Amino acid sequence: MTRTRFDHRLPVRFATLLAAGLALTLLSGCQKLHQVFSLSGPQSTMVTDGPVAKFQWDLFMITVWVSLFIFILVGAVLAYAQIKFRAKTAADEKSEPPPQGHGNPLVEIGLIVASVLLLVIIAIPTVQGIWHTHDVPEAEKADAIDITAHGYQWWFKFEYNTERVTIPDGTEGANLFAANELVIPAGAPIRVHLRTVDVIHSFWVPKLAGKVDMIPNRANFLWMKADRPGYYYGQCAEYCGESHAIMKFRVIALSWPDYARWLQNQKAGARTASASAIARESASTVKVQFASADLSDTRPGSTLAGSPAFDADPLAAWRRKQEPEAGENPALIAKGHELFGAKTCNNCHTVRGHQDSRGTPYGGITAPDLTHVGSRSTIAAGVLENSPARLAQWLAHPEYFKPGNKMYHGIGGMAGYMKPDPENARKLVPNIVLDDGEIDALVAYLHSLK
Repeated sequence: MTRTRFDHRLPVRFATLLAAGLALTLLSGCQKLHQVFSLSGPQSTMVTDGPVAKFQWDLFMITVWVSLFIFILVGAVLAYAQIKFRAKTAADEKSEPPPQGHGNPLVEIGLIVASVLLLVIIAIPTVQGIWHTHDVPEAEKADAIDITAHGYQWWFKFEYNTERVTIPDGTEGANLFAANELVIPAGAPIRVHLRTVDVIHSFWVPKLAGKVDMIPNRANFLWMKADRPGYYYGQCAEYCGESHAIMKFRVIALSWPDYARWLQNQKAGARTASASAIARESASTVKVQFASADLSDTRPGSTLAGSPAFDADPLAAWRRKQEPEAGENPALIAKGHELFGAKTCNNCHTVRGHQDSRGTPYGGITAPDLTHVGSRSTIAAGVLENSPARLAQWLAHPEYFKPGNKMYHGIGGMAGYMKPDPENARKLVPNIVLDDGEIDALVAYLHSLK
């Protein structure tokens, strides 16, 4: 009699791969491990910090429980039938099948009634959810803050509809604008009017509210509220072109006093970091250095959005960005200020209160407002942390980090960066070319704009 020997190699290999996978997960850190198994990452829909997201999550779970009940019931009946009526002997396998019926009316009617009841269980909270998420509840409408979100390829502009500023052309009473970082007061209902200037985008802050599309020539809106101060990750959730996947934004919820201070600073013109101003501020404030200024890997191939210090507590990192940074160089900042106009950055970007040597205001409107860009925690629409190293990378290699962006291509698209060349009449040339010294000066200037 010959016995087949059990081959242990396959289970051993499987166990080795499993152990290696667990080891790699553990090496990535306890926080990452917790996020993997609890599904509680930065854009998790399972962790809710606002009433709209909470309502949507509860509705989702009702659907899950109803579906699970149906799955278990159908699976149990199927398992019972397979075990009860299986062929137990060889004779059973060859026997004639039993007489076939045409259904049981009682069973069929019962299944129809049960299906309708299950659908009603889902439908009632669904209709309630539609009304609840449609607009700010009546009792809270008087406290609602109206903000318009404009979708561009590939960034978001936020317009504070009730906050007024003076824009570079001298117009008073214009609305306050911000880019890619929406700052709101915690506990206040926010009505977000959704608009797009080009293609279809979609506004989505998973922990605060579900996504709603931004459709050309159609006025959409949603509302949300943050239960507590926090730093929330948002995303365009509708394919809108080659850089759709990295069209990100942030929502920063602050306490009312912090929000009031932030708003007052945003409504003021851009900071001018002269030698006297820096000296004066040094006597009255404590300067901070953003933790990621000394990133060890700042090569173009390094695409981490944030340093470990940033990712550990992004709200604290954002707060640090509100203060002037240590070691500001007034001469370098002044050079960057001049270059901002000389390199035609002001054709697209606004810096309220600043102008070039000829008195031309920095008042472009087709790109993000940079009046207080130094106080933002991210750049390139949330792709990179706003550190000196990352800002320098962005200015040097904008096409690498955000393919198709207009800063590289020019407003005219392909025609904007196809320039004549003696050897190649159609050679690709960036819309704006900067050397290392110019990049350093622009970084110093932009980071001084707090």
